[in-house]
Amino acid sequence: MALIVQKYGGTSVGTPERIRNVARRVLETQKSGHQVIAVVSAMSGVTDSLLKLARDVSESPTERELDVLLSTGEQQTIALTAMAINAQGGKAVSLTGAQAGIQTDGVHTKARIANITPTEVHEMLDEGNIVILAGFQGQTRDGLITTLGRGGSDLTAIAMAAAVKADLCQIYTDVDGVYTCDPRVVPTAQKIDVISYDEMLEMASSGSKVMQSRSVEFAKKFGVRFEVRNSMNNNPGTLVKEEEPGMESVVVRGVSLERNQAKITIDDVPDRPGVAAKIFGAIHKAGVVIDMIVQNVSWDNETDISFTLSAADLPKAEAALQAVLAELGDKVELRSQTGVAKLSIVGIGMRSHSGVASKMFGALANAGINIQMISTSEIKTAVTVEEGEIEKAAKVVHEAFGLDGAAPTA
Repeated sequence: MALIVQKYGGTSVGTPERIRNVARRVLETQKSGHQVIAVVSAMSGVTDSLLKLARDVSESPTERELDVLLSTGEQQTIALTAMAINAQGGKAVSLTGAQAGIQTDGVHTKARIANITPTEVHEMLDEGNIVILAGFQGQTRDGLITTLGRGGSDLTAIAMAAAVKADLCQIYTDVDGVYTCDPRVVPTAQKIDVISYDEMLEMASSGSKVMQSRSVEFAKKFGVRFEVRNSMNNNPGTLVKEEEPGMESVVVRGVSLERNQAKITIDDVPDRPGVAAKIFGAIHKAGVVIDMIVQNVSWDNETDISFTLSAADLPKAEAALQAVLAELGDKVELRSQTGVAKLSIVGIGMRSHSGVASKMFGALANAGINIQMISTSEIKTAVTVEEGEIEKAAKVVHEAFGLDGAAPTA
């Protein structure tokens, strides 16, 4: 008998019929001789509706009460899913995050899991129940309801799988697995059978929407192997696991793209200790997350610093930087640009193969696509291009590395 944790996202439980479908799948897993914990999200659209309700009654809802409200979305789904299983002859019980022993810190709307004590989960499983667990939520040591932020149900599933020492964690979604690129952009994209934690982390942080990077980080830290599968069929998915010998034979595993980016450049920055700290300290205090950073070589004791961020955060970043520019000198100038997108190639094989970046740059050059910024890590090379060219860029790079199943270009 194996202990399996399954997670079903909002689209998988988006209608009563889909909830009944999830109930059938969970029951089939139990009838195969396994214990099952099913983590479910709110039905698709419910969280957005709750946020709208909150803003209808308050321009600035208090985060404590927002967590109380948002947590009800998953509670609806766990009750309905348990009802559906029971109606189909099974035995299921629903548990909130608090009832399942998920303890978090006190940061409302984006709490982090501090500890899980799954005593009640084990008791329910031992009594023959299928446990239907609310994703996205927990409680503080003082009993306050918290939510885990974007991708919180994935995180709940991975963390619970680690806490109960599950044999397998399955992340069910509306796609067949992780693809070499977004199939809506590159129709020839192929499903990846096996991918390492590090590759999945890089793809998630580079724009892949299948998994949130926080969940993958947790899985890597605690060694939780998980599979991304489609809840609407029985096709094999993508297994995410620790790197193994032989994985490096695939040079590039996938291509990711991220739209709606912006670029800020600060010209004529004095080249002295503490300046970068002042600039990025202001960005941090404004709560803005930045991505790529490029600093030019110093010339005449001055340099330029460029970095990318979400276009939605550009006004906050500009306001924060204006407050410190005067302290840096009279010549310092801030320039910003929208309409930027990021393209990344990812693969652990990049560590042991040369010429990967040059092939990427050559493919873009042959397509007449100009590169604005370049950033590299051990297993990733990322560039920014004009947003209007991102789909074309993804297609030519995907083809250059043979990710559509054809031979890579020379």
